[in-house]
Amino acid sequence: MEKSSERVPQCPSYNRAAEIIGSRWAGAVVRAMLGGATRFSEIRDYINGITDRVLSKRLKDLESEGILTRRVFNDTPVRIEYHLTEKGRALARVVDAMTEWADDWMAAESPSPEPAGK
Repeated sequence: MEKSSERVPQCPSYNRAAEIIGSRWAGAVVRAMLGGATRFSEIRDYINGITDRVLSKRLKDLESEGILTRRVFNDTPVRIEYHLTEKGRALARVVDAMTEWADDWMAAESPSPEPAGK
């Protein structure tokens, strides 16, 4: 275990990556897309509780970061698909590690019971 006096120096790249993938719902969007979702409605249905407005914002954010691409098909009605870029697919290891960590640590946690008499 690392001693508190042996701190890891700040890393701007790490901080930026954590901000991107740590944005509310961003990890869930990437996870949905790694699972095969490509259409807005498929991604929304995969993520319980996300609103259309937030999903739209997250997709735009991830596109601007080069994590996904947006492809418009001029069908009637217009069809839009989202696909992970190589940069986005490289997040599979991160998503897998987060899933494993969550399975090990988050599922086992439950809220502490209220003390008696409160």
